[in-house]
Amino acid sequence: MRYIPQVSFHSDDWSTRHSVLTTARRTAALINALADDYPDPGDVAGVLRAYGETAPLDLTTRDVAEMQAAVSLLRPVFAAEHADDAAATLNQLLKDHTGPLRLTSHSGSTPWHPHLDREDNAPWGEWLLASSCMALTVLVWDHQRPPGGLCASPTCQNVFVTQGSGPERRYCSRRCATRERVAAHRRSRSAEQPNEDT
Repeated sequence: MRYIPQVSFHSDDWSTRHSVLTTARRTAALINALADDYPDPGDVAGVLRAYGETAPLDLTTRDVAEMQAAVSLLRPVFAAEHADDAAATLNQLLKDHTGPLRLTSHSGSTPWHPHLDREDNAPWGEWLLASSCMALTVLVWDHQRPPGGLCASPTCQNVFVTQGSGPERRYCSRRCATRERVAAHRRSRSAEQPNEDT
């Protein structure tokens, strides 16, 4: 399974578990976890739990396949180089794959919150695509730039969420950034050493 950053929430902190940024990070984590050809449903459930899902998670291989189809549609949002490209992709996804915006409290079991899936008990793939579209749309709106990126490491295909100010992020994790920095340093030292055959 791919590297998934660990996230922890207090069980009563509903608004943090379901914030736009957390939902976008969950989307990135699921895109990464579902990138394998045959992801283990237990591993995918583990990602959902890590991002605050408390409902029973008995995912089937069919559920996972539907989620894989959803993340294949979401990945181009992270690959977008400009806000215009991210917005165009999201607009098409919203048009083709989501229902009307509505508020739900899941019959009083949660605080009121927005949903774009067609019903409270929508299939996993539909729920993932709709909730991800909503979060990524808000991030594009709020920051006027793509909501994430693709890891610059040639040995990694992970996506990540960008946020805040500061230098542009290029890697999905410190681990990838460190690995690439070490590799560049080794290449540099190798190039500086004289060729012993001359």
